[in-house]
Amino acid sequence: MNTQNSKANYPDESVFGSERILEPAPYNTIPQKPTPPEIAYQMVKEETYSQTNPMLNLATFVTTYMDKHATKLMNEAININYIDETEYPRIAVMNGKCINIIANLWNSPEQAKWKAGAVGIGSSEACMLGGISAWLRWRNRRKEAGKPYDKPNFVISSGYQVVWEKFAQLWQIEMRTVPVTKEHITLDPKQALEKCDENTICIVPIQGVTWTGLNDDVEALNNALDEYNEKTGYEIPIHVDAASGGFILPFLNPEKRWDFRLKWVISISTSGHKYGLVYPGLGWVIWRDKKYLPDEMSFSVNYLGSEIYQVGLNFSRPAAQILGQYYNFIRYGFEGYKAIQQNCLEIAKYLWREIGKMPQFKNYADEVVNPLFIWHLDEEYNKSAKWTLYDLQARLQQSGWMIPAYTLPADLTDIIVMRAVVKQGFTRDLADMLLADIKSAVAEFEQLQYPTATRVAYENEEKLKGRVFTH
Repeated sequence: MNTQNSKANYPDESVFGSERILEPAPYNTIPQKPTPPEIAYQMVKEETYSQTNPMLNLATFVTTYMDKHATKLMNEAININYIDETEYPRIAVMNGKCINIIANLWNSPEQAKWKAGAVGIGSSEACMLGGISAWLRWRNRRKEAGKPYDKPNFVISSGYQVVWEKFAQLWQIEMRTVPVTKEHITLDPKQALEKCDENTICIVPIQGVTWTGLNDDVEALNNALDEYNEKTGYEIPIHVDAASGGFILPFLNPEKRWDFRLKWVISISTSGHKYGLVYPGLGWVIWRDKKYLPDEMSFSVNYLGSEIYQVGLNFSRPAAQILGQYYNFIRYGFEGYKAIQQNCLEIAKYLWREIGKMPQFKNYADEVVNPLFIWHLDEEYNKSAKWTLYDLQARLQQSGWMIPAYTLPADLTDIIVMRAVVKQGFTRDLADMLLADIKSAVAEFEQLQYPTATRVAYENEEKLKGRVFTH
């Protein structure tokens, strides 16, 4: 009997009894022959085994949990391309409903039946669209006035997310950064206005700064900008990067004025796949009114069965995330979102308090305004420590935790911090497990006789700056 032929006739044989399982996974070339689905599944699955459990990943802002009904709904729509509005018109309507709901959460003054907004693959695309619209509005005004329009700039704090650096590079728009310092740990409105001129297309405050978890004071910026624009005759607007805060502030701080209640807030972007509670990738951008969305940003095609108008950098895009967002709005409602975000905030505050009690650490900020926070080694303790937070990151990773350690942005690069992002699915029990692992790791570090490699590297760098350490 021919063994090979026998195997070919029974593709559903035991996974671990198959000859295919003895071969390495493809690296450079596509396999010559098909692989039974059970075996292909096992091979792909095994490549992910060494990764962090998503529930223990406090590094990512991205949603790592949705309930089984949401997951089922999204899986059933995995083959739907949102852009095919002719074939899937109800998806387009659902997208419009999501935009309306988000716009009204942000107190949109627009009276139209369908609010001005767009879906994005993530908050990065949403930021890009907000920035591009500000640039085009500025350029059109300059053209109409017969003024040069070749040197646009925008102003943002040095705590910006990397998408804004991409925006500046790709569209050749100067990015003017306001330093985040120990004295000004968020965007300082006065310093922001000092960097503005007639070529400034917008100022970008952040709600939920990636580096620190803090919020820029949009209302103070708006008030200062109102006086500045009145004095100069400029029309510098605000685009709010609310990637995280856009789905937190409306539920936990509805009285806080950071949105379209402020005169110069013209556009806001957010991430649906962060605290919007949807699996990646999904972003949203809303404009104050349709008149602020330049016509040049709307492209039409008729090769999908009818005339389709589209605003976005990507064309084809998944519909499943839109279904997931709309499902969440129906499933949770305002009170459900509020309860989830409040629980995340309370657990973050619990971690913040407990870590702050440890003599080795000091919290960066005096309060927790979003469900994320950062901490660093206490300055006095750091003078004689034999380890760094990079060592703690590596030690926690051995237990499955992903808690990133990094240096703060320009003007604060001498401070190494760790950050914890608390999301739906992270419980008090998990928080206690994390705290126990942190304390265990610190106890081990304090028994060290010699500095770690990362500590030696850190001290060598600091000695060049004139700092002295003792062990």
